[in-house]
Amino acid sequence: MSRIGKLPIEIPAGVKVTVSDANLVTVKGPKGELSQLVDRDIKVAVEENVLHVTRPTDQQRHRSLHGLYRSLINNMVVGVSNGYEVKMELVGVGYRAEAQGQVVDLVLGYSHHTYLQLPNEVKIETVTDKRSNPIITLRSCDKQLIGQVSAKIRSLRKPEPYKGKGIKFVGEQLRRKAGKSAGVK
Repeated sequence: MSRIGKLPIEIPAGVKVTVSDANLVTVKGPKGELSQLVDRDIKVAVEENVLHVTRPTDQQRHRSLHGLYRSLINNMVVGVSNGYEVKMELVGVGYRAEAQGQVVDLVLGYSHHTYLQLPNEVKIETVTDKRSNPIITLRSCDKQLIGQVSAKIRSLRKPEPYKGKGIKFVGEQLRRKAGKSAGVK
């Protein structure tokens, strides 16, 4: 058995999980509603407050799908009950971020402002304090979507290895390079 796939998923109070005949798993909770279409070979069963994912055989394909769908369903359950949060930091002189509804206005050292339209499922908050770097906070119940949005924001100005300027995740350790050595013979 897959080590991840065989683990049961505990369903917290306030979360409702339904499985349709077409293997469509729908999870509803206080933070939102998510659904995932599961491969027809993988079986999903809900018993009281526990969800089990099983596979028919030990084929390589079934083993890989077993762990995959168990992780995806677990991420949906955690997302609709607790939600996900990603914090990003803008490091650089003059770098700014400002949220206007679902549009983010970023000043990243280019000759122009960069505007990014966010999906409705993602909520954004920007904080700019004096003498500290601006912080962007993203919140959503969908782990995949929030990861994709944060990767897109980071790709606008990746942290460079010499001074560390750019957009990085809060708490991320960057590998720094030494730079040019003076007087090497």
